[in-house]
Amino acid sequence: MRETRANFDVHSDFDVHCYAESWPLKTAFVISRGARTEARVVVVEVSADGVTGVGECTPYPRYGESVESVLAEISSVLPALRRGLTREQLQQALPAGAARNALDCALADWEWRKSGAAHSGPDWLPTVQTLVIADPDSMSEAARAAARRGVTVLKLKLDRQLVLERVAAVRAAAPDCQLVIDANEAWDGEGLPALCQALAEHGVAMLEQPLPAGEDALLADFPHPLPICADESCHTRADLPHLAGRYDMLNIKLDKTGGLCEAQALAEAAAAQGFEVMLGCMLCTSRAVRAAWPLGQFARFVDLDGPTWLAQDVEPLRFEGGRVYWT
Repeated sequence: MRETRANFDVHSDFDVHCYAESWPLKTAFVISRGARTEARVVVVEVSADGVTGVGECTPYPRYGESVESVLAEISSVLPALRRGLTREQLQQALPAGAARNALDCALADWEWRKSGAAHSGPDWLPTVQTLVIADPDSMSEAARAAARRGVTVLKLKLDRQLVLERVAAVRAAAPDCQLVIDANEAWDGEGLPALCQALAEHGVAMLEQPLPAGEDALLADFPHPLPICADESCHTRADLPHLAGRYDMLNIKLDKTGGLCEAQALAEAAAAQGFEVMLGCMLCTSRAVRAAWPLGQFARFVDLDGPTWLAQDVEPLRFEGGRVYWT
């Protein structure tokens, strides 16, 4: 793990330390947009009264973010934090995104630790295991190995090539696993209804973000033989009016919502409007998974396997048998 650190002494009540870390991966994480070999995260620590709260975010270039831009955003609100910025006020002080998420989660963690409250969520959550893009034989082997470990839901990263061949190979290798597919915006509308039907016939339980965000009107023009989930198309409650009739499910990630405040509000609004929920994460350490934990019990699918890709984790949670355990 490589670390760069920039400390900000904010005020006599709160000291804030903000720094970037790079965590090498065990193997390359390959999706339709390319491959990654490390997780680059930004960590915020807020300390007062002998208590420290920690938040983590993963800047995402797809949304115009970098480690440098996130550090600059966080720095921009430190004077307001000195004046007593609350979590509620933070929602207006910064836009939804990684920077606000790290601050919101750090403040929420501080409040929880300061209160002395015991952990009140479930002791474990089910989690999918991601299979990255590879040739069908390699994906088949990865699926078989995951099934042997007790994983029950596999998430296949796919591009536009060999879609059905890869799905068939994984299905044959792990016949008892549920399959979900994430195209990360890589598909287009040509033949999409027929492809969705074929995926449903292979027993695929859900398809995530097949079309680019902003180009998904086609999803309203044909019946969905399997649920379709919005990821890149859904960040906050402001996106909900555009998703009705196109998507059946929403992937909620704290790095998109800008923290737990908006994530919880989005989950409630989504349920009220008839959407199912998937809880997701970026490539991250166990710190980020702990922050998202309160939402897990309300999600149909939980996708919190980000730390399993790291060569080394920090304060690691235990991932075993298709579950992640609070430790």
